[in-house]
Amino acid sequence: MKQPIFILLLFWQIPLWGQEINFIKADQIRQWKEADTDTVYVINFWATWCAPCVEELPAFEKLNKKLAAKKVKVILVSNDFKKAVDTKLKPFVKEKGLKSQVVFMNENNPDGWIQLVNPAWSGSIPATLIISKRKNKELFFEKQLSYKQLKKRSGRFYNYPTTTDYIQDKVVLKIGHRHHLKIRMFQSLKSSKSL
Repeated sequence: MKQPIFILLLFWQIPLWGQEINFIKADQIRQWKEADTDTVYVINFWATWCAPCVEELPAFEKLNKKLAAKKVKVILVSNDFKKAVDTKLKPFVKEKGLKSQVVFMNENNPDGWIQLVNPAWSGSIPATLIISKRKNKELFFEKQLSYKQLKKRSGRFYNYPTTTDYIQDKVVLKIGHRHHLKIRMFQSLKSSKSL
């Protein structure tokens, strides 16, 4: 009889939700924005009660799985009500089997941290911030994104050369009805940083 009780006590200590959901403060956003690493942070602001947010979660999960080797880190910042973390958020994360890091924004006044994410953000969700301090790049989207859009946008961060000082952009100008002129523009990273 002692063995089943021991096993039951052992399982009692293991979280049943699949992953720990940490509570974060606004300063965590600042830390992600200022992290001097090769990691590209894809930070999504969402809630379980937001239908477009829930619809786009599979895209973030796919991005997390496929691009982890390219140092892309997906973080899902929940904006659920604090009283719903145990009753709605944790069961939702377990039910959906989310593998991306899920955190809860534990701030009473959203105005302060919304401005920290992006000064132009109205506060509506879903919203996504893609950042890499080392590459001096930041993109913000206040809309629902597909996997294709996420991959393309985050690719702007990890696909740029890290060993050369040049970026190549193609600009296509349409001249008349049948002719296209392709112009390749090279821009020095060093000169673009000085602007």
